Order: sequence, then C-alpha cells, then structure tokens
Amino acid sequence: LATASADHTAKLWNWSDGKLIFSFEGHEKGISDVAWTMDSQYIATASDDTTLRLWSVAEKKCLKKFEGHTSYVFCCCFNQQGNMMVSGSFDETVRMWEVSSGSCIKVLPAHSDPVTAVHFSKDGTMIVSSSYDGLCRIWNSQNGTCLKTIIDESNPPVSHVKFSPNSKYLLMATLDHTLRLWNYKDDKW
Repeated sequence: LATASADHTAKLWNWSDGKLIFSFEGHEKGISDVAWTMDSQYIATASDDTTLRLWSVAEKKCLKKFEGHTSYVFCCCFNQQGNMMVSGSFDETVRMWEVSSGSCIKVLPAHSDPVTAVHFSKDGTMIVSSSYDGLCRIWNSQNGTCLKTIIDESNPPVSHVKFSPNSKYLLMATLDHTLRLWNYKDDKW
C-alpha cells in the first residue's frame, strides 16, 4: 500500500499489519497522487512542486524526476507495460511521458480548468482525463488526438474518472455527489 501526503512524502505500508515500511522523500511540496506499475516494482508521485518522480520500491530511492508542468501536478498513471506514464495538472494540461528516458513525449492542451484524473485503458491505446471544467476527454495514446469529449447536461465539475477493467465503460465522480457510468462502445449513459 502506498500513500501520498501533504508532508512532501509518499509512504509504503504493510497492508496486513498497518506498519510503515518506508517513507520516500524528495519532493519540495505536498504529494497529491501515487501510482504503481503493474509489476509493483516502481511507484510514481505527483506533487505540488510541479514535478513527478519515479521511485524504485526495492531500492527505496528516486530514479527519475519528470519536469515540465507549470503548476501543481494532481494525478498520474502508468500504462500496463509500465513504459509510459500520463499526468494531469492544475496547468490544465495532460502530459504523456516515456518512463525510461523521463522525456515528455506529448503535451495535450486538455481542459479549461485543472485536470483532476488521468487513466489508461487496459490495452494502453486510450487515455481518459477529467477536469473541474465538467469534461471527460478520451485521447489516443499514440498520437494525442482527442477521440471523444464527454459532458453531462448539468456539466458538474468532474473529480475523478477511470476506465472499467475491460475498458468498455467510464466511471466518473462529480462534485454534485453523483457517480456516472458511461458506455464507451454504445456512446451513452
């Protein structure tokens, strides 16, 4: 179990007994999100210091620092292979990163308000992003084109979004206290 904290650290916990295993330190400001690779060898942290960091769980150290966002980095996610990462920020962009080099490979001018969540589809071909602007957008992860913009009639700010495990649905949490399930294949609620 990994947690992000306003105290500038990410912590690794033993889920069975609740004991702290290790505290990852290095960010200059609070951490908003933490993401695991599928093999559980690495975690990424998204911080208010405008950076992301890649950490080795076994070595308990920072391997890379990802720089490019111009405001708080609020969310991050790895693809299943762990070779690509996506992040969202208060700078209203979604950035796609090559993990091995630490290079930003695409900057998507995604939203008109802070980006609140990002997630890869199971096969890694799509990325979904959400924002306080009330939109969810689905992106092609190869070329960064927007495939679909999803908006509810009442347009409430979206606090979180995720693909279902089979990538046929999107689950969205909105600030009007509602969960919305969208069928990607049939293009309907």
